[in-house]
Formats: sequence, structure tokens, C-alpha cells
Amino acid sequence: MAKMENLFPILESKSETRPESRPESRPESRPLAGLARTAAAAPLDSTGCLTEYRPLASRSIVNKTNSRRGLPFTHAINPYRGCEFGCRYCYARYTHEFLEMQPEEFEHKIYFKENAAWLLEQELRRLKPGTEIALGTATDPYQPLERKLGITRSLLEVFARHSGLRLGIVTKSTLVAHDLDLLQEIGKRNKLTVHLTVTTMNAKLARVLEPRAPRPDLRIRTLKQLREAGLRAGVLCSPLMPGITDNPGSIRAVARAAAEAGACFFAAGALFLKPCSLPTFLAFVREHFPAQVAAYEQRYSASAFVSPAYRQRMTELVASICREFKLGKRYTYEAAARDAAAEGNPIVELQPWLPFGNA
Repeated sequence: MAKMENLFPILESKSETRPESRPESRPESRPLAGLARTAAAAPLDSTGCLTEYRPLASRSIVNKTNSRRGLPFTHAINPYRGCEFGCRYCYARYTHEFLEMQPEEFEHKIYFKENAAWLLEQELRRLKPGTEIALGTATDPYQPLERKLGITRSLLEVFARHSGLRLGIVTKSTLVAHDLDLLQEIGKRNKLTVHLTVTTMNAKLARVLEPRAPRPDLRIRTLKQLREAGLRAGVLCSPLMPGITDNPGSIRAVARAAAEAGACFFAAGALFLKPCSLPTFLAFVREHFPAQVAAYEQRYSASAFVSPAYRQRMTELVASICREFKLGKRYTYEAAARDAAAEGNPIVELQPWLPFGNA
């Protein structure tokens, strides 16, 4: 009988999905090492819709940031590696390259970090008061697996026992509202800001652009819940995609919804497209916006960043829309200066923080 290839590999038994039986995790050219070897050895914990979930042993949960984008935070936490939402523009697909995996596996092979709360408790002891920590810069901390594992909630329980930190959370998920009790407790003793990413209010476009993320209207409803609970929360309308979501009508629709929900701020930034994300995003553009393919190939062929001229146009457009709907800024330099002076810290000028991964 001819050998039949399994059409549903994620439903194989654990014995069939041992690391040595997964050729995609075992390049023939060289043996796996470091994080890639750890990931390959991770046992299958469970499965979802075309998705595998595996534990990942970690020695640290708080990472020092190093970015060319002038981010106004010094540390980041990502409880999960890989993201089930499958956003076509997600720059964080490159993180699976460290596991010796292909970028398209980013949304199908999700790793969750073990002992996250214990690690955070240890690492917070070494951080100074006023440290800026961003939760969810690469992968959504409230993706579907969080409902079962509660890793993000366990981290919030740790933060609730500390004070004097600056904590920012970025998510597309309605699950963040399930942690209102902890968020309120954290906000009493720390500076907390929650960012809801809403790329477009067009539900049909959002479904193909961010296939497994909650609908835009549900995110706005979650924003309203956060504001009614007294939390500082607003909207990131990022990324702005040339010829797709960067028109005034699209941005204005998101801003109007944000204002009606009581958003404290509204921010947006242009698409940041790393080479590993380019094939996935261009495939989306070819299917849904074929007239834009040539423009995207030209715009992003030499750089992951848009031109300064385009960035300036978008900055001015977003600023005018913010004035129209009386929406504040995410964080102003003046506010940062006041906080820094009150805490005896040096004043550092902040650049806009516009996450382009899960955000």
C-alpha cells in the first residue's frame, strides 16, 4: 500500500510528534542549539484550530529592549512566543527564526513560557522604581491560550504586589477585561496604561487582515469597559497600511469610535514590515488589494520603514483627527518630564511608541 501523509499532523499522538520526528524543527545542515533546541524538545501540551501549544522553559521573562524605533520603555514581557491571531502584517514573525522555524509557523506553533510569575518576582527585585515595562510588544498577551493558562494574569498578580513601576499593556483581545480587578489594583500603585489596537472599523477587512482576532467593535466595547473601571486606556490605530487603512475616512472612523468609548488617547503609525513578514503580507495584498502590489514591493524592497515624508504626512493627518475628536496623546514629553522630575530621575525625551507586531 502507498504511504499516506497525515493530513492533520497536529492531531498526531505525542509519540508521533517527538522533536526528532519533526523534520521542520531539525535542519539537516547543522544541529539545533540554544533556544531552538529547547523549543524542539518541548512536548505537545495541547492543540487548537490548526495550532499546537507547547511549554517553553525560560530563564528570564523580562527582556531589555534594543530597538531603532526610539521606544519609550526599557523592558518588555511577552508571555507567549508565537501568536494565534495571525495578523498578516505582524513583524514579530521573525522571533520564530530563533527557533529554526519558518515565519508562517508563527501562528500555528505557540509556545508558552513556564514559571513566568516566579521569574517576574525575581527579576522585579533588580529593577529600579520608575522602570518602564511593556507587556505584549511582540505577541498578544491575551491571545486565546490565555483563557486556559492564565499566564498573563499570573504576571499581573505579581505586579499588583509591587509599586512605582510604569506598565503598558498592548492587546487586541477582549480577554483583558477579565482582569479588571487586578488592573485596578495595579493602577493604584503604579502608572498603568492599556492600549487596545484597532486597525480598522471595517469588520470584513479586519477579518482577512487579522483572521483570528476579535472584531473591532468588540475591542471598542472592551475599551469602554476599561474606561468605566477608571483605567487609563486608549487606542492604537496601527499599523497604517498605505492604500489600505491610511485614508482619512478609515482613521477617522476608528478615532470616532475611540472618542465615543471615552478613550484617553489615540495614536497611529505607519506599517513596519520586516523581511520575514514581507511574503505573508504581500500574499494578503495580492489576494485582496492586487492594485497595490507594485507599490508595496517598491516601498518596502529596500527598507522595513516607510519614507520620512510619508511618516510626516501620517503624523499630521493623525494629529488633525485627534484635534477633531478631542483625543489626547498617548504620552507627552511634558508629562514625562513632570513625572521624571517628581521622582528625581533624569528627563529623557520620548519618541512615539507605536508597536507594529500584535499591536
